[in-house]
Formats: sequence, C-alpha cells, structure tokens
Amino acid sequence: MALLRAIGHPGLAMRVLLVEDHPRLAETVATVLRRQGMAVDIAFDGREALQHVALITYDVVVLDRDLPGVNGDDVCRSLVAAGSPSAVLMLTAAGTLEDRLEGLGIGADDYLAKPFHLAELVARIRALARRSRRPLPPALVYGDLELDCARRVVMRRGEPVALSPKEMAVLELLLGADGAVVSTEQILERVWDDATDPFTNAVRMTVSRLRSKLGDPPMILTVTPVGYRIGSAP
Repeated sequence: MALLRAIGHPGLAMRVLLVEDHPRLAETVATVLRRQGMAVDIAFDGREALQHVALITYDVVVLDRDLPGVNGDDVCRSLVAAGSPSAVLMLTAAGTLEDRLEGLGIGADDYLAKPFHLAELVARIRALARRSRRPLPPALVYGDLELDCARRVVMRRGEPVALSPKEMAVLELLLGADGAVVSTEQILERVWDDATDPFTNAVRMTVSRLRSKLGDPPMILTVTPVGYRIGSAP
C-alpha cells in the first residue's frame, strides 16, 4: 500500500503492452499498472508481442530485452520498421551505459534497468504516453464539469467528484472528444485490456455509475446504437 500511495493519482487513460517472460513479475507489474487506471495486455515472448501490436495500437510497449525466441531488440526493430506510433520502454538486467546506448540506438524511446522501482516505471510510462499523443489542455471543461488533467481531480459545480480509475478514464475520453461521439468499441479498446470479454456490459455499467456520480442534469448522452458523447439533453 505504501508503494501505491507513493505512485500517486491514476494517470492518463492509456493502453499498455507489457512484454515480460517471467509470469510472476509480469502479473505483479500489470496489477500495479491496472490500479493506476491503465489497460494492460501481457505477452510472454517476442512472437506473441508482435501478434498483439499487429492488432492493437498501444500508447506504450514495455519491452523486456531478454526474451526467448524473438528477442526484444528484434521486436523493437520491427515496431520501428512498421512505423508504429507506440512508444517503447525497454527493460533489461544489463544496465551499463553501452547497453543503454545500444537499446536507444535500435529505436527504444526509454530504457530502464532491472531491478527497478515500480513507482519509477509508472512515471516513465506516463511520461512516454504524454509525449506520444495529442497534448491535453490543463483542464477539460464542459459547462460546470471540469477534469483537472494534472491533478486527476473532477469537479462538478465546484464540488469534488470521487471516481474510480476506469470512470476517470472514460470521462477523459469523452471530454477529450470535444462533443464527438465515442463508440463503445473505442472506449473498450482504450480503457480495458484484452482479458475483457468484448461482449461485456463493462462500458455500459461504468457509464451508468459515472452518470450517477456526476449528478443532474445528465452530462453523458447515449447515441444509439453508436456510443456516448458529452453534452446536454435537448
């Protein structure tokens, strides 16, 4: 718990691919990232990682360099050659200057030596995600609803609204769309990971809880059968 308190508020809504061949470490890291509101998929080798990135655009790929089969260097080279927009954070037990320079030279955006502090890993992932996407303004505002993007605080009519990481992520997507419709599929892809049943009611239930917490008049409109948008009822 002390570690999670040190990490701080949940960060930007993002989709992360964690490529790590040690299952216990992978699950530990994924649990921490999910508690920070990130959608995290796990690949245990390089071939599986390439299959994931062929189907999904990730904000950040956390890539162990020392993978069996297709190693991390080759995965990183493939991402660069394909023009992938995903930022790559390379992990390795080899932390010498030469190793770091070599990892960055093949296209990694950042490099972190093992063992690492989870708080530092979270901070680096957030920083990479901020750099790789359209920058958000300091606050997202619609009427009397405001989301402070830096402090991760939501206010309605000047009063704080306590949201879960998933609720915060959905609200950020909707406010960031500036009134455009965000489809259920887009929300599911950005906020949940591939362990989620695509036919789940998770999006509908989360939006329902979010509406209830934000209060009246409703700020989230359902656009049948497409998805949702921020707006006021006519």
